Order: sequence, then C-alpha cells, then structure tokens
Amino acid sequence: MKPAGMLRQVSDFSDFSRGHWLQELLCQGEEPSRVQSSPDGQHLLVVQKSRPPPLPRVVAFQRHGIGGADLERNWQPPQPALVGLLFLQSPLTWGSWVLAIVWEHGRTEVWHFVVAVGWQLLQTLELCQGARARIVSVCSQGARLVWCEERPPLDAHSDMSKCAFRFCVCSRALEVGEQGVRLGTVRIVLHNSPEYQVLASPQHIFLVPVAASFATTSKFLLVWHPEKAKLTITAPSAGFVHRKVLHSSSESDFRKLLLGSVGLLSGLAPLDIHTSAVSNSGGLLLVSTKGAVNMVEPDGTQRHVFDLEGGPLAQGTPVQLKTFGSILACVLSGVLYLIDQNSGRLIEKKILSMKEVHFLESPGEEDSIQLLTQTGIYSFSFSKPEDSSRPEPCLVEMVFEEACRYYQRRSLSSSKLTVEKLKKGGVFQAPVALAAILQHSLRQKQKPARGLQETYAKLLSTMSLELQSYMSLELLKTCVVCAPESEVESYCEELVEQEVSRILHSDMDKDNLAYLNSVFASFPKAAWKATRSCLQLQQNGDGLLVARATPEVWKKVLGGPQQEEVGQNGVVPLFELICASFLRFKPKWLPSFVELTQQYVSISWAYSSKEGPEGRVPLYKRALGVLARKNKRSEADDEMELELLLCSKRPKAVLQALHLLIRLKQWQRVVEVAEKFSKLSPLLNKEIFTTLLAEFAQHRELDPYLDMLWSLCPAELTASDILTVVLQHLPRSQEDPVPFSSEGNQLTVGLLKPLLQRVVQRPCVQDEMYSDALQSPIFPPPTPPREHKIPSKAVADDAPQPPMARTSSPSALVQGDTA
Repeated sequence: MKPAGMLRQVSDFSDFSRGHWLQELLCQGEEPSRVQSSPDGQHLLVVQKSRPPPLPRVVAFQRHGIGGADLERNWQPPQPALVGLLFLQSPLTWGSWVLAIVWEHGRTEVWHFVVAVGWQLLQTLELCQGARARIVSVCSQGARLVWCEERPPLDAHSDMSKCAFRFCVCSRALEVGEQGVRLGTVRIVLHNSPEYQVLASPQHIFLVPVAASFATTSKFLLVWHPEKAKLTITAPSAGFVHRKVLHSSSESDFRKLLLGSVGLLSGLAPLDIHTSAVSNSGGLLLVSTKGAVNMVEPDGTQRHVFDLEGGPLAQGTPVQLKTFGSILACVLSGVLYLIDQNSGRLIEKKILSMKEVHFLESPGEEDSIQLLTQTGIYSFSFSKPEDSSRPEPCLVEMVFEEACRYYQRRSLSSSKLTVEKLKKGGVFQAPVALAAILQHSLRQKQKPARGLQETYAKLLSTMSLELQSYMSLELLKTCVVCAPESEVESYCEELVEQEVSRILHSDMDKDNLAYLNSVFASFPKAAWKATRSCLQLQQNGDGLLVARATPEVWKKVLGGPQQEEVGQNGVVPLFELICASFLRFKPKWLPSFVELTQQYVSISWAYSSKEGPEGRVPLYKRALGVLARKNKRSEADDEMELELLLCSKRPKAVLQALHLLIRLKQWQRVVEVAEKFSKLSPLLNKEIFTTLLAEFAQHRELDPYLDMLWSLCPAELTASDILTVVLQHLPRSQEDPVPFSSEGNQLTVGLLKPLLQRVVQRPCVQDEMYSDALQSPIFPPPTPPREHKIPSKAVADDAPQPPMARTSSPSALVQGDTA
C-alpha cells in the first residue's frame, strides 16, 4: 500500500519565457484551455478558443535557456479551425521530435524547434486528397498520422441515413529527413463509416463513436492494429464480438464489415461514454455518465476500475484523465482522485483549490504526477518506504481476506470460509485482483537500475499456479472466440477438460456437482474425453481396462454428494454421470469401470462402511439405475445388465444374473456362469446348484450339461434333499398322469440316477468322524477298569447328547445377503 503523497510546487512560470503571459492566458476565457507539453517537458502549448482574446490561437512557451523565435498561430471563423497538435518522432537525432499542427481542411504545418534559434516551419503539407474533405479527429502513432475525415456527398439533397456514413478513417506516414518532410501514401482503414474519434496507443488505434453518430453504430468500439492489419469490433457490455484481417481496400467497407455481426449488435445497448483517454499500458479508459471508469483492452475485453463520486455527469462537465505508471489520476469538479488502475483501489483523494487543472508529462519520473494550474506547476509524488518488503505480509492477507469476503457473499453455504481453506482448496478461481497487483511488481523487476526489491515475491509464489491456470483459461477462451468453426470443437474439448480437472481437484460440493452436470449436458463428447483423461482410462496389452487416477480423484468420483443429498432437481452424482457417458460413448467399458471402482472401494473403505459408497447403495446397483433410465430397451441392454451383475461378484447379483439368463433361455451361458461363480463360496455353490436342479426338474434343456451340473452338487446334500427339491419343482399337469407320456419332456429316474448314485456312494460326514476309531489296530478295544464312584453333575453334563436334526434351507444365503 502506497503511503500518503505530497503536493509541492515546482514552477511558478518564472522559469518560462513570457511566463506572465502564460499565466494570463490560463486565467482568461470562459471555456477551459487545452494544454499540451512536449515529450522532453521543455515546452508548453496552450490552445485558447474563447474570448476576450480577439482570436482563437495556439501559443508555445519554452523554458529559459533555450530561447529563440516564438510560435503563435491564430485563426478566425470561417477559416478552418485547429484540429490537433501532435508530436511526432524525428529520425534526425535520437529522442528528437517535430510538432505537427493539423487544421480542419487537412493542411498540416510541421514545425521543428532548434536551441538558440527557436521555432522553424519545416514544411506545409496536405493530408486529405479531396478538396471538400474535413478532418474531425486526428492522432499520431510514432511517425504515422491517423485521422477521421468527413466526405460530404455531392448531392446536397441526399438521404440523411446515407449521410450518416459519409466519414472515412485514413492513415499516412509522415517522414522527416535531411531533405525535408515527405508524406507517404494514403491508407484507407475504413470508409463509408460514421464519425469516430481516433485515439492512439503504442500498438493500437481506438475508434470511439461520437455522441451524435448513428444510433446503431454507437453500440460498439473499433480497435485497429496497424502492423497486423486487423480490425476488432468490441462491445464493452458484451465482450469480444468479431475480428477481421483487412487484406484489401474492398474489405474496409464499414457496412460489409458489420454483415456478420448485425444480429448480435442489434440487441446491445448504446455505449455510455462521457470521456475517453488512452492509458500508458495501451488500454482505453472510458468514463460513463454515471461516473464509472472502465478499461477496455485492445483484445476487446473490459474490466471495471473505479466509480467516481458525485452522481451523474452533465454533458459539459470536464473530466481530466491521465495515467502515471500504475496510477490513474482523475480530476472531477476540483477533486483529484488517485487510483491504482490495476486493482481499482483508491490510493488518495484530495480537494484542490484550483479551478482549472491540466496534467503534464513527467519524463523520467513515472510515479510523479505533474499538474498545471493557473498559479504554477505542481508535483504530486509518493515517498518510498524504507523497507519495501515490509508491507508484503499485510498485502498478502489483505488480498486473501478480500477474496474470502467475495466468495462468502456468492456462496450459498453457511460454513465460514477461511484464508487457510481458500489457499488449500483452490477456491480462489478469479485472481484478477492478484494479477493486477503483481503486474506492478513484475514491471519493476524489468528496471533493475532503479534497485527496487521484489516486493511481492511471497504472494507471487503462493498464487503462481492459480495465475497460470487463469491465464491459460483466458487464452483458451480467446482462442475459442477467434477460431473458425472447424477448430471450435477442439478448443471446447480443451476447455471442458480443464474445467473437469479443476472440479475433480477441488471440493465436490453441491454447487460444483450441479456445474459438472451442466457441463456434461452441454458438451457430452468433450466431457467424456475429459473424464478419460482425468481418470487416465486405457486398455492394457491384454485388453483389460486400467485406470491410473490418484486416490484423491477416486474419492471425488465415489465419495461426492449422493442422490438423497442433491435432491430431485435433475442433478445426479458424479459416478452416475460417468456411467452415463460410458453407456453413450463406450458401453463395453462400463462393466470393467464398475469393477475398477469396486477394487478401489475395497482398498480405501472397510466393507459395509457407512462412510464409503458401498455402505449406501452398491455400485453395481447405481450403474444399473443409470441403465434403467434409458428410454428404449434393447438386447444390448440385457447383455449390459448381465455384465454389470456378474462384475460385482456379489452372491445376490450373481443369482439375479443366473435367473435372467434362465429367463432368456441362454443355457450354455447359464452353465458357464454356474461353473465360474460356484467356486466363490460354498453357500453360493449350494444356491446355484439348487436353482439349476429346480430347472432340471421342469424341462429337458439342461440335459446336455448334466455331467457338469452333477459336479456342482454340494457335499452336505443328501439323496432325500435332492428328491425334495425335484418333487417341489415338477411341472403340474392338468391331465391324469400316464405311465408313458408321448411328450418326452418328463423327468425320469434314469436321468436322476447318476446324481443319486454319486450322492449315495459319497462318504457320509458322520462316517468320516468315526473313521479313526474304526481303523484302530486292536478290535474290540480292551475293557477299561471299573471304578465305583457316585456320578457328579459335571459328569452328567458331559454325557453325549442326541444328535441334532440336520436341515438344509435353500434360502439361507439369500436371507443373509443384505447387499
């Protein structure tokens, strides 16, 4: 934060030739004078348009010690009026300049000042090619003159709508050499256009519509890049609109230029411009009638800088604007505002006692503000702190605390946002203020001769990643706007990938989840590619799906807000979003993806943990829910349902898949599934065998697979258990049973005989228990000696109990599966 500045007088005009006359000119007249200083600060040019001076005039004043012939030019209406005073670079000597006085009818006088000789007229030139042309605005960029001229129609009774487009913007080089001054060829920038005020920055020319121009054309600005021959249409209220390269003069027609943007521009509000000026950073400063100061960059973007006090500005109220380094100085109604044009912070506000104030150039002193008043020249400068690194911690906390307040206002959450959470969670997504503050530091680093320290090193290191992300995002947005239609899709995919990656690396709250839902809905293909990239999904050499995502990303995918938390407003959890993308773009990968997520869950969360996703609804059921939301059901969906059930490897899901295959009568797959999943657990094996045995009792479709089916028979099943299951599932016939049926689909004892023989011949469990005793070498064993003792209660308790009845309940496993 800059310390308070001090205002001190540096000149009372006594060091200027004819200083008393300079003071009289500034004090005379009802209208304010126009004052310009030369690039070296040694000359002042005063343009006086009002009376009591007998005629409007321009007078040059120079400091003592460089005296010589004076410069004074006056004119009297209806003579052509003065349009501009321009200082142009001269290649005669380094740092030299010439003065171009441009008159309304195009005549241009080029003057040069020589020490001890004074002002000398080098040459008089004609800028305009037409005799009827009239210059309304002019500016200079280096050695180039750019102006807007009016070309009246030949027919005095022309349509007024056509007369509005009677202006032309032209450019012409003015070369000063030893042989004299020479004008280059005229270059038409824009023709058949409305009236524009031209303002020059070091690299661009801004074309600002005047207040009296056509209503439709006063909704946007034009920015011309001379070196690249590009013309940009920008509406500050809507951002960037259109950019076009002017290859030939035919493309400079104003009406043809707007053909592609008429629909967009017609719905915009007219520009609200009271005063405009160019900053030293190359942007255009606009002051609205409401007192709002905005900065329009050459690429068409706009940002708000400051709001001046005092309410709406009247049309004739003068507003002085000037930038000195990173400070914007503004004088309105006798009040001086000093504003940090990067962050928009008010540095200082001073009430001036002078009625009329002009800003002067301060060569070599970027942070020193020079003011010219009726009593002299004053300098407003800031004292440098002794230790430039001392305010850094204060600045860091100030920036982050301001960011916390900003995001707290926008957030719907009641939880308090802290600076630590802001830094750690990557919540600070709009580091425009930081970038503006750091810009001053970076500019100072480019001037090691001044010996300034790196004041914002800690802040820069803290926010470097956020700034890089923000800059890349802004660059990508610009590329999307400027790119042709064939390249827009690729840029959108990159933009979506950056957004999805940013969300996956931040807190997955309801707002972020709703935002991801909108991204997946608006850019489904780009969101699918972004998901594959963020999870690093690919097939290995064996054709299996693998994912190399970090544990943090997996937790965002599986552990975010669930359906019962997000409500019924159409927002679905992230896992369901990704499953829907798989179903749309790569359905074969969905079962493998569900299997991968289950493997991660088994590692990260305890089984049936309420904190983990499996503690709520199993992942395979969530994927099945996405499949069930499809409008049309197909055979491929049945196959997908089977794969999702089987990939879960849960007993209940495997049995559900088995029943689905039986319903579809895919007997070969029924047998394959039974053989594969019977090995998982004895209980599941028993359920599978009982299910297939019931099917075997009803029809003859499983007869070709009986050998495999009998091999699945659990060891604890007896012949009576098998016969019980068979008898319970025999098909019921409406007719009287006959010994020999002609249908040939009834169960016979011959089909069941191999299974019964296998069960009967199998050793009984009780036989195995007494096999050791039966194989004793001494049979019968010797009689133990008898002891006559009274049996105690403990001995009575150890007496063998009668064997418990063995039961086999086929539904025991299903009742125990709570999945």
